[in-house]
Amino acid sequence: MTETDLARGQLGGAVHQKPLFSRTGAQERLFSKLFTGLVYAQIWEDPCVDMAGLELGPGDNVICISSGGCNLLSYLTANPASVTAVDLSPAHVALVRLKLVAAQTLPDHAAFYDLLGHANRPSNIALYDRYVAPALDPVSRAWWDARQGLMPRRVNMFGKGLYRFGVLGQFISTMHVVSRIAGVDYRPLLACQSLAEQQDFFDREIAPLFDRGIVKMIARRRASLFGLGIPPAQFDKLALDGGGDIVPVLRERTRKLICDFPISENYFAWAAFNRGYRADGNGPVPPYLEAANFDMVRANAPRASIVNRPLTAVLADLPPASKQAYVLLDAQDWMNDRQLTDLWTEITRTATPGARVLFRTGGAADILPGRVPAPLLDRWTYQPDRSHALWQQDRSAIYGGLHLYQMKD
Repeated sequence: MTETDLARGQLGGAVHQKPLFSRTGAQERLFSKLFTGLVYAQIWEDPCVDMAGLELGPGDNVICISSGGCNLLSYLTANPASVTAVDLSPAHVALVRLKLVAAQTLPDHAAFYDLLGHANRPSNIALYDRYVAPALDPVSRAWWDARQGLMPRRVNMFGKGLYRFGVLGQFISTMHVVSRIAGVDYRPLLACQSLAEQQDFFDREIAPLFDRGIVKMIARRRASLFGLGIPPAQFDKLALDGGGDIVPVLRERTRKLICDFPISENYFAWAAFNRGYRADGNGPVPPYLEAANFDMVRANAPRASIVNRPLTAVLADLPPASKQAYVLLDAQDWMNDRQLTDLWTEITRTATPGARVLFRTGGAADILPGRVPAPLLDRWTYQPDRSHALWQQDRSAIYGGLHLYQMKD
């Protein structure tokens, strides 16, 4: 069995909930096929919110789902004892390992930022060949050195604009094409000096798009949101917040991304509307890319690791009471009741008293009550007010809810 076959099998176990020869089942299989490649060059969850909610600090052993890895590397700025990451995409694993090795081998922050901040300079290929490739594990190096499309090697993405690649990058590029056809120019948004200016831009340029019939038709197709990493089961949960219609949900979350946080502080907005961080290097970036954090990230990178395995399986191999912090992203939206119960059984077994679990949901509601057995969930305390406050602070703006649990002593 090849690595790709293994990844597809693992993704199938996570995503496939309906029979193959059903409409939803066929969509689930298309989605899982997309996820064997690079989906997120940048993770779409706010690591600053994660660290605040988890009160992450020295002594904490963290386990998380990595996606593009901005969270994993940013957690290193809190000086945790360890960070263990998992992901079902071999591409994400290869990307995170490259980022960790780059933090340890590149000569300085300027080179690190060139590779992962600008991520579009032809000279980055030489940085990879000289410093990063010799220290990469063989599997990750083979992934980056393999041909992709017209590029002789996948690593050439770092010379052409990394954040324009992957399923999400291509989705954002498509949205830019649609916006240009509709006459929308995002440069004035990126130059806004106040939230009032941002709100005015949204009201004038963006809100009317959601009233167009073609936009409504496209948005209501489940496959249209695969590029955002939203499988069919999660699409349905999103639509519930709009009374069964996804369009008002997408409109509100786009509004939050554009209007609720200063553009000068929201790198998610830059990723969406500039398809990469600010070109002069002076804009907002994830914590791991900030110059002030480089020494901490470099020093703590050996404490981090990532494996291409399901989270529940990794937890099952850990000793009891060994973790203090868990970050589940939105993976539970994909799960059935049995999978949720298996996951929380292992979380509860491996958690120390006072351990924290943070996760996001496509819809606003907490999905665990009534699905995870009460005796298991009763060992945890849900923090609704803190959860809502953290959700309000999440600059990524794509999720309907953020949820924080703490294990009882």
